[in-house]
Amino acid sequence: MKYNFDEVINRRNTYSMKWDGGEFLKEFGLTERYDEDTIPLFTADMDLPVPQPMIDALHKTVDHRIFGYSIFPNEYFEAIQHWFKKRHDWDIKKEEIVFSPGTVHAVNVAVRALTKPGEGIIIQRPVYPPFTSGVEGNGRVVRNNALKYDEEGYYTIDFDDFEAKAKEETTTMFILCNPHNPTGRIFKEDELKRLSDICAANGVVIVADEIHGDLIRQDQTFTPIVKVAGTTDHIVTCTAINKTFNVAGLHCTNVIITNPELRKKYSQAMGMNLPSPFMVSALIAAYHEGEEWLDQLKEYIDGTMEWVVNFLAENMPKVKVRIPEGTYVMWMDFSGYGISPEEVHDRIYNKANVVLEDGKMFGQEGLPFQRICIPSPRPIIKEAFERIAKEFEDLN
Repeated sequence: MKYNFDEVINRRNTYSMKWDGGEFLKEFGLTERYDEDTIPLFTADMDLPVPQPMIDALHKTVDHRIFGYSIFPNEYFEAIQHWFKKRHDWDIKKEEIVFSPGTVHAVNVAVRALTKPGEGIIIQRPVYPPFTSGVEGNGRVVRNNALKYDEEGYYTIDFDDFEAKAKEETTTMFILCNPHNPTGRIFKEDELKRLSDICAANGVVIVADEIHGDLIRQDQTFTPIVKVAGTTDHIVTCTAINKTFNVAGLHCTNVIITNPELRKKYSQAMGMNLPSPFMVSALIAAYHEGEEWLDQLKEYIDGTMEWVVNFLAENMPKVKVRIPEGTYVMWMDFSGYGISPEEVHDRIYNKANVVLEDGKMFGQEGLPFQRICIPSPRPIIKEAFERIAKEFEDLN
């Protein structure tokens, strides 16, 4: 079927953190202004309808009328195996799959289970803020292998620095984000192999957050790190339907661990987590019948990103931005305006009344940046950028 992603669906009064969470966002410090006219584009969920087969499956679950304790049926694991074999030529064994009610939770469990207080964990800033809190909040130490940013707005890995940090005696883990949030990099096979080899040689466990792996540009290829690693004994991979199919509210992450000893330690720390029947039926439907929807979604997001780049070039030429290789976030560099990050924030959040995410949340390297999540109907994205551009007219 043909999906209409231009349809604007009113999400207010649906318990949406994005559209109904104004007071929370103010308390959290993300924005000072939030009202009925606010356009929120800060969080990584979509304002787009999910695949029809998933909706049908959820209706069937509702129609049963009883929602008791549930199990993971064989069909659940078969759907995961089917998807990753078909999309990524990745053979996953049933016993390698460990369920988590979310990726942030999964990463925190890995930190607590597989490292000790005071040990060092490598992250690559600017990076998703819960990586930092997951390290420091659990009494571990951040080893920041900052990505290198060039004049073209492209990020690369500083391998000399990475290897030096991996060789430190107290470094025991590396949290990889691929595709990388917020820069949008998809790390290439040679980069991934080199990262894996360095970690394996130095006894460093890799926790690979690959939950954006299906959300890539149509001309790009994503490779799970286990596909190129010389050994997978040190790799823990987080996969999810949450981002791909816009079901973050159903809480479904599947962690793949090939090493039995590592998996046992991780599973014990994770404890017992029973699924919701809605999550089970959603995953089975998505992984067996969601490809048509995903292909159309990727085409739509690619078109929106192209529109954003063209709009900024014409109306805000001092903003440096590029179409990311993966994810549905765009990472915009406002340093060309020569104003402080605080003034950039004020013009966007308070005057234009559009809520994004300040780059400083992703580390010091992100100070001049703003992150925007663009998987919304294009009319919403266009209005947001028109409002923002108006507030920067005097500086062009």
